[in-house]
Amino acid sequence: MMHVYLAAFQTYLEVERQASPHTLRNYLSDLHQFVRFASSRLGQHQPASDGSCREGPGSLSRRERTGSEGPQRLVKAPHPNPLPEGEGTEAASLMPAQIDASLIRDFLSTLYQQGVGHTTLARKLASLRSFLHFLQQQGYISDNAAKYVPSPKIRRPLPNVLPIDQVFALLDTQVAPPTLLSRRDQAILELLYAAGIRVSELVALDRQDIDLLSGTLRVQGKGRRERQVFFGKTAAQALQAYLEVRPPGPDQGQGQATEALFVNHRGGRLSTRGVQLLVKKHSQRTGLPSRTSPHTMRHAFATHLLDNGADLRAIQELLGHQQLSTTQKYTHVSTDHMLEVYDKAHPRARRRQGNP
Repeated sequence: MMHVYLAAFQTYLEVERQASPHTLRNYLSDLHQFVRFASSRLGQHQPASDGSCREGPGSLSRRERTGSEGPQRLVKAPHPNPLPEGEGTEAASLMPAQIDASLIRDFLSTLYQQGVGHTTLARKLASLRSFLHFLQQQGYISDNAAKYVPSPKIRRPLPNVLPIDQVFALLDTQVAPPTLLSRRDQAILELLYAAGIRVSELVALDRQDIDLLSGTLRVQGKGRRERQVFFGKTAAQALQAYLEVRPPGPDQGQGQATEALFVNHRGGRLSTRGVQLLVKKHSQRTGLPSRTSPHTMRHAFATHLLDNGADLRAIQELLGHQQLSTTQKYTHVSTDHMLEVYDKAHPRARRRQGNP
């Protein structure tokens, strides 16, 4: 029965939310995993008697009454009943009214005991919250039990940012003699740093999305939201050199060649994995850290703009962030610039220059 509600939720995500395929895959994977777990526990959990799934924030769950804590401070230990593997079936015919906060806590606790990290747990809880919120809006349940389950505390590391000299070393390393693939790789590296786009946005670019004369790109970001980004003269030259030798690509079954801007050696659209591998290859050749990735170039783009006085709101728009708080993480890695500004601007900071 639950598959009917999941199918309706999938349609909602695709049509109303216009979620990307990656987001859809994560949501549905998380929800199917929870359904398998909950179905296997039906004999151990009593469904809500009034069908409301209601558990107020002040009430105690079974786990809380036994003295155990939520997934924020659980001690990892072998679990007697691990999560079922594989797709499985919903033999117990799980119904939305049977999903309560205690069952959700048990789900997250079991995952934590199996070694799942806090970031993944928070994502799975967010998937459940969205699903139950949808069911509540549709009138299938009267309350969202997941909102009473606190999110695991996530320690967010600072972005991995390359200094300007290391970025230039990566971009200025030329391959001789120039080939189709080397020109493509150079154009990709230049564009990643010049425009600060995500790797998923880069591989989704078509030839008509780029305007070399104006130095602009039309990008479709998360949630299928379009935005315009910019690139400079050096990136434009690298793109022009690549486009001069770019093959038309294979027939796509409709008598037309692929419109993908960046293609692989077979002439098809380049994948995100392909971009990750080429960035890693060129980084290793230049002697850069092994963790350098396409997203490292995006971090460098934002941080270097901020270091050179760009407005945080403008950077937010260029990156395609919905929330300014997402962009603010780059302020924590620009300490050198902030200290320099402080020393020059604050009257009492002159002691650093020898004045008491």
